[in-house]
Amino acid sequence: MRRRSPAQRALIAAGAVLLALFWFGPFVLVGIGSVIPEGNLLSFPPRWFANPPFLGNYRYIFTGEIPQTYLERGALRSMISQEVRLVPRAMLNSVLIATAVMFSSLTLGSLAAYAYARLRFPGRAATFNFILVSRLIPTVALAIPYYAIVLRLGLLNTHWALIAIYTVLTLPFSILVLTLYFRTIPAEIDEAAQVEGASSLQVLRHITLPLSLPSLVGTGLFTFMLAYSEFLFGLLISTSASTRTLPVTLGTLSTNPDVAWGLMMASIVVGSVPTLILVIPVWRFMVRGLMSGAVH
Repeated sequence: MRRRSPAQRALIAAGAVLLALFWFGPFVLVGIGSVIPEGNLLSFPPRWFANPPFLGNYRYIFTGEIPQTYLERGALRSMISQEVRLVPRAMLNSVLIATAVMFSSLTLGSLAAYAYARLRFPGRAATFNFILVSRLIPTVALAIPYYAIVLRLGLLNTHWALIAIYTVLTLPFSILVLTLYFRTIPAEIDEAAQVEGASSLQVLRHITLPLSLPSLVGTGLFTFMLAYSEFLFGLLISTSASTRTLPVTLGTLSTNPDVAWGLMMASIVVGSVPTLILVIPVWRFMVRGLMSGAVH
């Protein structure tokens, strides 16, 4: 293999640095902006560092204590928005909904994936392809039909409606990934268990699922993130602050002229914590689980 010249290596390194800045730069700016006073952000040029870090934005989100910097002379008192106080509640709503969607999608997806991977029945290929193609329908095209169904069932402004909709939206992905992974498990293992008298459900529960743990973790976390970050149906279905999800609340803040930049950035950081806690420790495990079925 021909070695790259110093100029080529420098060009690749510069490209990698630019890509990293483009990808991680906004996250870094949001993190820094959440721990510096509002005056530092509004000054020109902005002063991006504060010693010690300013935690008043986070205290206001969780306790309602107005940061002293917003009460100083020249500060815009109107920039203290009560909408920011809804972030913790909205985050809890999103976590509960996403967790329920993750488990329901994994449960239904595992049953369907095992049937498509192991069983032979009329219409197997047709129904499998239909499930996959159905996910190609734009989400916006489903908004009005789903809203009408939810309204008719009396589930408007409930978490149950969002859980049901998100499960339907994420189920094709779960079925696809788990089916591909189940097919990599030798069928002889299932047959040996069935010879011993195990039923298909027992084989799935005691053999297939334990062997598919990487794929289950990857699929579950990806499903969680999809449900946690969904905006459109959260906006349509959640009509009150008590049921509103985090993306909808953050979207409301972004259109509110009274919210301060520091509070907005702190709200984004707070909202990112659940996904970071779940994903970072098992990132490699998650990627391996999602890719293993396709690789095999």
